Amino acid sequence: MASFHGTRINPDKFHWSQLKFYLFLIPLASFMAMPIVYIVFHAFKPIDELFAYPPRFFVQKPTFQNFIDLVNNTNATGVPMSRYLFNSIVITVTVVLLTVLISTMAGYVLSKKKFKLKKTMFEINTLALMFVPAAVAIPRYLLIDEVGLLDTFWAHIFPLLAMPVGLFLVKQFIDQIPNELIEAAQIDGASDYRIFLQIIIPLVKPAIATIAILSFQMVWNNAETSTLYVDNENLKTFAFYMSTLAVQSEGNTVAGQGMAAAAALIMFIPNLIIFMILQSKVMNTMAHSGIK
Repeated sequence: MASFHGTRINPDKFHWSQLKFYLFLIPLASFMAMPIVYIVFHAFKPIDELFAYPPRFFVQKPTFQNFIDLVNNTNATGVPMSRYLFNSIVITVTVVLLTVLISTMAGYVLSKKKFKLKKTMFEINTLALMFVPAAVAIPRYLLIDEVGLLDTFWAHIFPLLAMPVGLFLVKQFIDQIPNELIEAAQIDGASDYRIFLQIIIPLVKPAIATIAILSFQMVWNNAETSTLYVDNENLKTFAFYMSTLAVQSEGNTVAGQGMAAAAALIMFIPNLIIFMILQSKVMNTMAHSGIK
């Protein structure tokens, strides 16, 4: 039993028997990393290399001019890039925190509590997994208009809080926690809030990490809310700003391509960092998903 690691997948040390796996995985990993390498080099290409034909994979004369132009650039309304970036950071952090909180609390209630329509509510959530964002765009707009959130900061946050896949994942994960553990805590006098914070949350950290990654990617790369719900340029996000770069600079699409390449790297780096930090938790989620 000394070799048992629970949900851990990687062995403690290298063995020659693993060499055959490396011979296959290293070339595959190198191939899959090529888009990442291209995004990095593309952001540092000068204008002549950006439009070179045939396209060049590696940059030959790296420059920071694209980033300098991006920082100094303002659109027709005079709003600086830093404002869009600030909006995206605040919105992303808020949505991720609220999404994790709502999904975990709702998952705990649907998994361990007994009440009427419990099964029906979970079936509705499961049904919501079938709808793509385009299918609910009009009802969502009408709802936001009805509650008076159009052209406000909350228009970015409110539509993205509902995450059916997050609730589904957490609920299935909490189902694996023995009821006896909850009952023992209740006998000791623990309240629901204490059980949730000290028992449920520590045991579902892998699922929380997965939800955090999914919600982060959904919010950070989202330009839809800025396009549909917000007219005030000061409230729009960096993803929306990035989508307009290629046609900015007084109609000069050539200059805009350099800034767009730099902005694409800025958009990509946070996604890479958060995945690298939380990827081990995501692997644990996949391992737990097969345990019944």
